Amino acid sequence: MLNRIHTFSQQHNLLPKGSTIVLGLSGGPDSVFLLHFLVPMHHAGTITLVAAHLDHQWRPESAADADWCLDIAQQLGIACIVGRLSDFNDAIPWNGSKEELGRRARRLFLERTAHQYNATRIALGHHAQDQQETFFIRLVRGATLSGLTGMKPLSGQYIRPLLDISKAAIVAYLDNHGIAYLNDSSNNSADYLRNRIRHNVLPELQTADPRFDQNFKKTVTRLQATQDYLDEQTALALADISTHDNGVHRINTAQLLGLHPVMQQQIIITWLIAHHVPFTPSESFFKEILRFVAQSGSGIHAIHSGWSLVRKKEWL
Repeated sequence: MLNRIHTFSQQHNLLPKGSTIVLGLSGGPDSVFLLHFLVPMHHAGTITLVAAHLDHQWRPESAADADWCLDIAQQLGIACIVGRLSDFNDAIPWNGSKEELGRRARRLFLERTAHQYNATRIALGHHAQDQQETFFIRLVRGATLSGLTGMKPLSGQYIRPLLDISKAAIVAYLDNHGIAYLNDSSNNSADYLRNRIRHNVLPELQTADPRFDQNFKKTVTRLQATQDYLDEQTALALADISTHDNGVHRINTAQLLGLHPVMQQQIIITWLIAHHVPFTPSESFFKEILRFVAQSGSGIHAIHSGWSLVRKKEWL
């Protein structure tokens, strides 16, 4: 299994020689396994490894879990940074979702730690079942093709070396080698959509057809290939209908409206991301932009605090 992970990491260039890597260490089996996988590379001088643990402060035992992560990292000769969710209260707006708050806080904490240590990679312990859970969460929430392609082995600075490995194989390895790990009681709570999918949906699908895991992987691979092709075509179309001079980026509105609705949306997404415009993608968001584009004359349409689309004659 370790050789399989090494091969997977090489195929996707996840662990470049000489790189500094921040590992998100929750103390659960997935991140502990990834810690033990990466530690030998650290001591061999192939990579520099730093562990990072965020105490969400939601459970009475969370402080003890943070101490446990510090101890296990110290035993293995790895630096471990601990953050607390309360440190990020002012940086992350509350949108009513505890899951989303925790996810955003973890990302911010890991990215700040990576910046502090000049790390080029942030390693996460996501495995094959996490990929399945993420797919169905996004399906329930009405995701587009891009959302249904799931998590990538390499996405920006984030790496997922275990994405091809099952949770059962990870736990079996740890148990067989006597490696301790923590069990988060919240993973059994039905309050979270991910847990309901994990405990109710996936077991039924695996019971319905034992080929589910294998066929699911094939489907996601095909979806990713389709999205890659769509991204290539979007880049070509955007270049064809846009201009860039004196720091101003323009899109021809008539040419944009003449494209297929799928391509229109892809171009808007690509354009906004390229200029680091924060936005929450939704069907209503894109329809609102396209209605503005279709209007005649000049105008300004605010899409975010500090960001607006400006329409001047035939240009956006």
